Amino acid sequence: MALDTNATKLAQMIDPEVLAPMIDKKLTDDMKFAPLCRIDTTLVGRPGTTVTLPSWNYIGDATTVAEGADIPISQLTKSTATVTIAKVGKGLQITDEALLAGYGDPMGEIAKQIRLAIASKLDNDVLGILHNIAAGMTYTGAAAGLLTPDDIADALTLFGEDIDGSKAILMCPAQYAVLRKAKDWIPASEVAAQAILRGMVGEIYGCQVVVTNKLATTQEAYIVKPEALAIYLKRDTTVEYDRDIINDTTYITANKHYAPYLYDASRAIKLVKNS
Repeated sequence: MALDTNATKLAQMIDPEVLAPMIDKKLTDDMKFAPLCRIDTTLVGRPGTTVTLPSWNYIGDATTVAEGADIPISQLTKSTATVTIAKVGKGLQITDEALLAGYGDPMGEIAKQIRLAIASKLDNDVLGILHNIAAGMTYTGAAAGLLTPDDIADALTLFGEDIDGSKAILMCPAQYAVLRKAKDWIPASEVAAQAILRGMVGEIYGCQVVVTNKLATTQEAYIVKPEALAIYLKRDTTVEYDRDIINDTTYITANKHYAPYLYDASRAIKLVKNS
């Protein structure tokens, strides 16, 4: 008997052209730290595995000019940093029985799991960039132990006159346990409308506190303003699949190419406690 034209086929259930948009559409939402980053697609379609990214240097303050005197002329200069495009990927293997039974939307779960895996890697890379913040924007606490409210207040002075504006402080759970007992602590219920990151648990000295298990150490925390970082995307998520005819399983893999970058070093502070 010939196969009915309406029969469900594996090729219909595993469609990379459907899976890839499912992953890309919510990938940024799944990144916890995405609101702190510029998501830039200007590299899409451009050749090469490295990219040189510029940042313009300040020309200096204006000066007083006497009557008839020449206005001083400055040269616009820039600094550059070269970053390497990284490829990250994740794969799954699923049996025909699991696909054809369809219990619990296996294809939706595959897209979700791959999306979360890539988003988590992007978040890890964001923390890696923050870990390498230069000394000029690093505050070192005077005493060993957990961060105190005074440490945060002192660290904020590194922003100079740009201390105002939205900012988040990323820390481990142990740090949060100390800060929430401080007299200057503001609970999340009172500042939820101004939240810039999901999972904001409260605020102290204008910093929205975000707890993350990705920061296991109690020796570091980061105060970050939106667009301090950038993620340059090289291309959309690529999804592919292949069959193993020996055991009737299907492999689904996805990969993404991107470059993380500290876009504006003046918008991020690293807090370090002495051991």
